[in-house]
Amino acid sequence: MQWCIPPEANAEFVCKMEDVLDIYAAPRDADHPLVCMDETSKQQIKEVRPPLASEPGQPYRYDAEYQRNGVSNLFMFVAPLERWRHVKVTDRRTKVDWAVAMRELVDERFPNAKTLTVVMDNLNTHCASSLYEAFQPAEAKRILDRLDIHHTPKHGSWLNMAETELSILSRQCLSQRIPDQETLRREAAAWETERNAKGATINWQFTIEDARRKLRKLYPSFQV
Repeated sequence: MQWCIPPEANAEFVCKMEDVLDIYAAPRDADHPLVCMDETSKQQIKEVRPPLASEPGQPYRYDAEYQRNGVSNLFMFVAPLERWRHVKVTDRRTKVDWAVAMRELVDERFPNAKTLTVVMDNLNTHCASSLYEAFQPAEAKRILDRLDIHHTPKHGSWLNMAETELSILSRQCLSQRIPDQETLRREAAAWETERNAKGATINWQFTIEDARRKLRKLYPSFQV
C-alpha cells in the first residue's frame, strides 16, 4: 500500500481522515453495516499462441506476443466486519454504472440493513447526484436514504479498506492474462467465493490516536 499524504498541515485532510478512522473503530452493527468501495480496471489480453503448461522447475510460460481485447472496470465492495466482499465487472465506470452498483448493494446484498455506512474515495462519479442521473427522483432518493456516505480525503485513498482488498485481488487473480470479460467475471467470482468462504477480513489497526502521533505534521498548530 503506497501512502500519499499532503506535504504540510491540512485541516480538511485530517477532518476527513479522523471521520473515516472513527467509523473503522466502531463495533459491528448489523443494522448499519460498514461497506468500503473502490474500483480498478483490467486490460484483457488474448494469446496469439497457446501458452506452454507448467512443468517441474518451469512456470506457466506465455508468448511475448499478444492481442489486446478491451478493458473492463471492476467495482470492489468489501464489508470487513461481515467478512464479505463482492466484485462487479462492468464495461465502463460512468456515474450510471456506479449508481446501478449502489442500488444492487442496498437491495440485493444488504436488503435487511437500515442504512449502509459506505466509505469511498473522491472520484467524481462517487457522489449522491449520480443516483439522480441514473434513476427517477423517487428511486434515487429511496436508495440515497439507505446510504450514509463518507469520502476519504484527497491524497488519502490509502484510508479506504477496499483499496487494500483490490491489491489482494490484483495479486491473486488479476496478475494473469485474461482474454475476455466473461473469463474475467468467472475468475473474479471464483476469487470472491473463495475469500468469502474463508471468512477473510482486513485487520485494520491504524487509529485516530496513531494519526495524531505519527501524522502530527498534518494537523494545524496553535499558539497557547
